[in-house]
Amino acid sequence: MNFEEISCPWGDNLKTCAITVCDCDGVVLYQNRRSREVNGDVCGRSMIPCHSERSRQIIQRLLTNGENNAYTIQKRDLRKLIYQTPWYEGDSVAGLVEFSLEIPAEMPHYVRE
Repeated sequence: MNFEEISCPWGDNLKTCAITVCDCDGVVLYQNRRSREVNGDVCGRSMIPCHSERSRQIIQRLLTNGENNAYTIQKRDLRKLIYQTPWYEGDSVAGLVEFSLEIPAEMPHYVRE
């Protein structure tokens, strides 16, 4: 699959959620509008050089083991939840999806049973 084949029309209408999809080589296949605003348009290019060695190791672990990675960050007054998860073709990991969601400084947490 290459980046010209991916379409997600509703994704471009998300104002506070950046979506970035890459293949197993780290080549960006899709970015929604918010991702392009935040990261620049990197479709068709490897995201690996943009990351530290520590981040590269995490990316490789997620791709190899099919794991998820989630954490929060803050830049100035803006807080974000970063959620990285593998996507699959059949039973094989085909790449990663990163959702970067803007979140409020304080937010409720509910336990549902």
